[in-house]
Amino acid sequence: MPSPVVIHTDGGCTPNPGPGGWGAVLRYGDHVLELCGGEAESTTNNRMELTAPIMAMETLTRPCVVQIHTDSTYVRNGITKWVAGWQRNGWRTAAKQPVKNVDLWQRLSAACAQHQVEWFWVKGHAGVADNELADQLATRGMREAMGLTPA
Repeated sequence: MPSPVVIHTDGGCTPNPGPGGWGAVLRYGDHVLELCGGEAESTTNNRMELTAPIMAMETLTRPCVVQIHTDSTYVRNGITKWVAGWQRNGWRTAAKQPVKNVDLWQRLSAACAQHQVEWFWVKGHAGVADNELADQLATRGMREAMGLTPA
């Protein structure tokens, strides 16, 4: 089994909704890649949490074994438990309502289909080094999107 690409992601807004940012730390052996971005216009925490793993996986140039660590139960539960049903139901929830953030769920689902992905939930702000770094990158992404200097 090949070594996995280990990815930690985070996203958020200040306030929610409001300007937002996302960050991702990708590790493969001795290689580390830090990614971040954001939106100066109004977005939501959930959109930024979804954007981080999408952008991380879309940077991978070939199919990989991927371990994604997120502090978002929304993202982890959505991709591991809910998305298959949403797809079957024409991107409608069990209550027959349109799925929120459908554009991002579709991109995340497509990105996952390219790789062998395992999802892990990690408690946010609990001292996990790469989760803390992903949080810092998300803040930097938001600040840069707003034209502010990094914190």
